[in-house]
This record gives sequence, structure tokens and C-alpha cells, in this order.
Amino acid sequence: MREMRGLHCFVLWIFPIFSATIATKKREHCYEVPVNCQKEKNVPLCIEDKMRNCSSAAPRLPDQAYFSTLISSEETVNTHRGYVIHISDEALMRSSNGQGDADLIVSLLDETFFRVSSSLNIKKGNDPSKSGPILYGQTVLGVWLGKNEVQNLSQPVQLTFINTNQSENGTCVYWDLEKNGTGNWRTDGCNTTIINGDIVCSCNHLSFFAVLINPQIPEASHVVPLNYISYIGSALSIAFTALMIVIFLCQRKKQCEHSVIIHVQLSGSLFLLHISFLCSVWFSGHRDIDSVCQALGLLLHWCLLATFTWTAIEGFHLYLLLVRVFNIYIKRYLLKLSLVGWGVPTITVIICSVAKVYGKYTFYTSEENSTITPLCWINTQIVSYITVNGYLGLVMLFNMVMLGVLLVKMRKLRSQTLQIKDQRRRVWKEWVSLLGLSCVLGVPWVLAFSTYGPLSLPALYVFTILNSLQGLFIFLWFLTLTCQARKEEHISSKGTIQASFNSNDDIVNIR
Repeated sequence: MREMRGLHCFVLWIFPIFSATIATKKREHCYEVPVNCQKEKNVPLCIEDKMRNCSSAAPRLPDQAYFSTLISSEETVNTHRGYVIHISDEALMRSSNGQGDADLIVSLLDETFFRVSSSLNIKKGNDPSKSGPILYGQTVLGVWLGKNEVQNLSQPVQLTFINTNQSENGTCVYWDLEKNGTGNWRTDGCNTTIINGDIVCSCNHLSFFAVLINPQIPEASHVVPLNYISYIGSALSIAFTALMIVIFLCQRKKQCEHSVIIHVQLSGSLFLLHISFLCSVWFSGHRDIDSVCQALGLLLHWCLLATFTWTAIEGFHLYLLLVRVFNIYIKRYLLKLSLVGWGVPTITVIICSVAKVYGKYTFYTSEENSTITPLCWINTQIVSYITVNGYLGLVMLFNMVMLGVLLVKMRKLRSQTLQIKDQRRRVWKEWVSLLGLSCVLGVPWVLAFSTYGPLSLPALYVFTILNSLQGLFIFLWFLTLTCQARKEEHISSKGTIQASFNSNDDIVNIR
């Protein structure tokens, strides 16, 4: 009996320790929660539930997607992952029931876990699981403090997204979990402040946070007019660039001027650009066409880069005509220009397609029931900045320098003219030439860099009008050159700078 009693006491003593050990082992680590919840149907809801009862111990190996620390008073915490979080005393007291200490857990989550199912997508007929906003860093910041839910704070919690380099269009949003298991991005309870490139979100609660960086039209009333301007202008550009190509093919001579051929190549790229733009807008509003939208995004990117490249080639050709006038011979000149004009965009989009950066891209307004404008385009912001903004900036810088050289040449020629009547006629032709060359050199594209700031809306309208009608302007320039070529068969090298940019046979021998 004594042996049985001793065994019974030993079991009663060892069982609590064994049970506690098992319970400790079964307690899930917080950094494992996002991975384990991927098996669930509603990933955000699973993460939200498990983060309240998990172990905040850090993993043995450094994990850039996870951060945890103990908060005992009001504190500003730098996660060293691009985020700074300020916890107020009120948030700490509510999360710990006045105990004073609470674990702060920060997790960087994949944006694909958060599927938008807003009324906008339902009204437009889009698939909620396949369309959604573009988020800064393509990640969602999950923040938890203690085991209690923190809401309706009078002293807001501040989350700073460091060095975002975003414009004033960046908006702080949080994921609102709905009762039916779905969710949506909302802005109520969060204020957005931008300080030296850092986006500061002041929110009265803790949840899943992100910064929405989609391009935003200031007011919903401007979306429809801008869309109609783009569509009508693109249709006109398609018609007139096609007409220009037909005229060129019908009147082409055995030895056609190189400048005219370059103009036609630029018109061809514009023709493809506007067609791909209209197709991209039309197909992006349909469902279950991810592969088609990716292909159209690639095509639109390629056409845009081809337009920029041929615009740069126009500037390079102008440089040869104005600066290096004599003793120039380039073997197979047009063939080399064509390889550059069409080859550079092709190589670029091949690299981008391997990186899988094409898909649906949505322009939206801040109002809940506003109009959205989807487009098949580039989803990765950094790729768009480098291949579009950066490339366009270099092209425009070079072409603006060439226009400056042209103005200097025109002034010198004007000062050498003695007859007043001829001078007035010369000035008129020079300004016509300047306007035409400004169009083929892509000067209206400079307005793309002025669509931010206090004059963003007027600049956006002017940019949309001029660039959507660029095909029409180049057609008028081509028509002017064609008519003048019939009247003047032989023009001296001094007069070619005025209005006969295409008649380069007497200036330079480029073949």
C-alpha cells in the first residue's frame, strides 16, 4: 500500500509538469502564424485570431518579416525594417488591462492574402479576387499589442513608412474584417501625413495597415472628361497616322529623304501605341483575362518605349543636321536606326516579362462610389519609374538641348538677313518649323513631370489633350513638308534649317 501511495504521489507531482511541457510545446510561435494560416480559407481572420495567443519569442535566425519587443511605457519603436511605430500610453493601458506591460508584434504580410471585395468591383463586374489596389512595397503591416483589441483611441497610434518617396497621393488604409469572412481596405479612423518623403499614419486602432499608392485623380468629376479626351484623341491619332503611312507608301520615291522616313517610323510607333492603349483599357474591364491583360500590358509598354526611342532618334538626326553638317557618312544609317528604335524596347519588355510585372493597374478616386479606370499596364512601381519616367526624362533632356541649338541657329541666320520682307517671311517659317519640330521631338511629354503639385489638374488636361492628338500634329507637319517639297526641289544648305527639316540631301550625306 505504501508503494502504491508513493507511486500515486509521484504521478500527481509529475503530471502537472508534463502537461505544462506539452502545453508549452503546442503553443504556436507568432512568426509561424502567417505560414500556418495559409492553409485556411480566410488568411487575415486566421492571423488576427492566432496573433492574440501566440508566443512572441523571436526566431533563431533573423527574420525580416517579423519583429517583437516588450512595451512597458509610451515608446517610439524602430523596427529597422522600414517602419517606425509610436505606442501611446492609452493604447498600452487598454491592451494590457492596466498591467503596464504588453508585447508589441509586427509582421510583414504578403498583399495576396488580402483580397478586395468592394462594391466598386461588383458594380463594374470585376473579379474581386483578381483586382485590387497597389500597396507600397507590396506588403501589409500587421501590428498587435497585447491580447486585447485596441480601438477608438483618443491618443492615436502612429505608424511611419520610412523613405517611401511617394507623392501626396499616398493614402493610409487598414483592412476591415467583415462578418462574412471577407474584407476591404478602409481609411476611416486613420489620417495621412507626408513628412520629407515619409508617410505617417495616425490611427485610433491597431490592425492590418498599408499605404495605398495608386495614382489618384483629384475629383471623380474629372475622370469621365479625361477618359473621353483620351479616347477621342487616340482615335484621331490612329486615323491620321494611318493616313500618313498610306500617303508615304503611295508617294515613296526610290531615294526618299531620311528625315521623312524617320517621321513615318515615329508615326508607326504612335499608331501602335494608341491602338494598344484603347485595347488595354477595353480588355482590362473584363473578367478572367489575366493572360490577355498581361500581354496587352507588355504591348502597351513596348509601344510606349518605341515612341520614346524614335523621339530620341529624331533628336539625334536633328543633331547631325545642325551640328555635324559636313563630311558625315554612316553606312546603312536607316537600318541601324531601325535596330535601335525597335530593338531597345523589345529587349526591355523581354526582361520585364521575365520578371512578371504586367497585369491590371487601376486609377481610382478617393470617394467610395467613384469611378475607377482599369488599365493593363505595369504593376511594379519601381519598374515603371525606371523604364518609363527615367527613360522619358533622358530623352526629353537630350531633345530640349537640340531645340535650344535650333533656336541659336535660327537667330544667327536671322541676323544675317538684310531684306525686311524676306526676314519677316523667314521668321514666320522658322516658327512653323519650331512648332513642328517640338511635336516630333516629343516636347508635350515634358508635361508628364508637371502633373503633381498645385497645377496638377490643369497640367493633366493639357498633357492628355496634346499627347492624345500627337498623331494629328505629326500628320500636319508631314503634310506641310510634302507640300513644300513639291514647290522647292532644290534648297540650299542655309535654308534647310527654316522649314525643310526633311530635305537633308544637300546638307549631309547619311546613308
